[in-house]
Amino acid sequence: MIESKEVATKISELMLNIGKELNESVFLVQEQCSESEFFIYRRQVGIIMGNILLDVLNPLYEKHADLKPRELK
Repeated sequence: MIESKEVATKISELMLNIGKELNESVFLVQEQCSESEFFIYRRQVGIIMGNILLDVLNPLYEKHADLKPRELK
């Protein structure tokens, strides 16, 4: 994965922020859209968030374990 600690730190921060933004978008859809739209949207966002965790963050944290947030341990 990413060798540079500086780049890895920035990527971790960006990916975690993207996760927060995606989570907020789910709440927005839940509040303002139909139940069926919400369930479909939530499922799709879950796939995206799962891919970020499995394909980006986990490999990054394998290389730079000290960057892994407590919430993900």
